[in-house]
Amino acid sequence: MANIQSLDPTASPLDYYGWELRRQREAHGLKQGQLGDIIFCTGSLIGQIETTKKVPTRDFSERVDAALGTDGLFSRLIGLVLRSQLPTWFQPYAEMEANAAYISTYQAQVVYGLLQTEDYARAVLATGKPDDLNGLVSARMERQRILEREQPPLAWVVLDEAVLHRPVGGPQVMRRQLARLLEFADHRWVHVQVLPNKVGEHASLDGAFTTMRFDDNPDIIYTEDLISGHMTANSDTIREAALRYARLQAAALSVEDSAELIIRVMEERYGHGSQPEEQPVA
Repeated sequence: MANIQSLDPTASPLDYYGWELRRQREAHGLKQGQLGDIIFCTGSLIGQIETTKKVPTRDFSERVDAALGTDGLFSRLIGLVLRSQLPTWFQPYAEMEANAAYISTYQAQVVYGLLQTEDYARAVLATGKPDDLNGLVSARMERQRILEREQPPLAWVVLDEAVLHRPVGGPQVMRRQLARLLEFADHRWVHVQVLPNKVGEHASLDGAFTTMRFDDNPDIIYTEDLISGHMTANSDTIREAALRYARLQAAALSVEDSAELIIRVMEERYGHGSQPEEQPVA
């Protein structure tokens, strides 16, 4: 196992987190097992995080802050750590997403990332056979924290109806995922519309795209191909995307009718009972 002293705290957010965790633990005169006992985990896990063998979670970070009295240090660091676990090509998008004032997206294959449940996200991300699936899932869940802000971005999501019928992760995972979508039916900042199959050909048959608007920066269009993502602020592309999105919204069901369709799919494909059990987001 690598020695923590060999870590360069400037190498990455994860290296700095591990270096700082050991520094703070030793400053409090605690062995790894002793700190583990305090925060209800194993000393081995503490060692793995200190040597960057494991990626910490937000819950772990909050417990460490409480145990060591570090005034939220690790809770602040964890956002940087988890963002650094995203694929390199995706990190610029995540940075822009976190600063957007308005997000509009059309998704043809899967539920939009900010609205995914953890189990659904795990099933989606596992298809790429990543080396650290847990780290990617944690990073995706961390991205969703922008929706918990006092004033989150206004997010308008159009989902192709095929997304509702594709059994990602199996029936129970899908039932919980559709229940999650229903939580946004009366949400102030997030709106979900479904583009029904009966529409047939539509304005974005060539794939998904996301537009982001900012208070002080030009609009951005984001698309993905098989292996990477692409962002552009080209004004002609922005205009074309805005026109296509307007057509998609016009063809999609209303927010209310979309919720009714989601309920119907839940009942018919993934079991009976239409009321989601999860607590709604703020």
